[in-house]
Amino acid sequence: MAAPKRKLAVARFGKKKAFEKKHFNYGRWTKGRFSEAVTVTGPAKMIFLAGIGSEHEQTGKIMYPGDFAAQCRYAYRKLKKVLARNGAGMADVVKQVTYVIDARHQKQAGECRRDAYGKAPLPAHTFLNVSQLAWPDMLVEIDVIAMVPLR
Repeated sequence: MAAPKRKLAVARFGKKKAFEKKHFNYGRWTKGRFSEAVTVTGPAKMIFLAGIGSEHEQTGKIMYPGDFAAQCRYAYRKLKKVLARNGAGMADVVKQVTYVIDARHQKQAGECRRDAYGKAPLPAHTFLNVSQLAWPDMLVEIDVIAMVPLR
């Protein structure tokens, strides 16, 4: 009896499903701000990025101390580069967490995020205010998970 179960499992998982990503918003207030849920069906490569802030890529020096908007833009530029190196773009991000040390930057962070995503669908998103980030002078850090179809 164990053999037929194994055959069924192989047959069921042996068929390749198409990759499909869907974004959902259930409340009107969330539209244009973030997706409340993102589902992915089918074979995919998951890309987990470490938190990205305004550290210079080579030296680690914090860029633009005291300038939230500049740090935010710089972090997204770095994030896009890392995604590209892994075969992904902003449209492939399914989950994002934004960490700030001052909740008063929420509006600026939202504007910066919308600019960074452009016409790409916004991912599921969590915005957190924390007491400090990894390095003094860091004002924002962005953590994302992206998924791309297996090729």
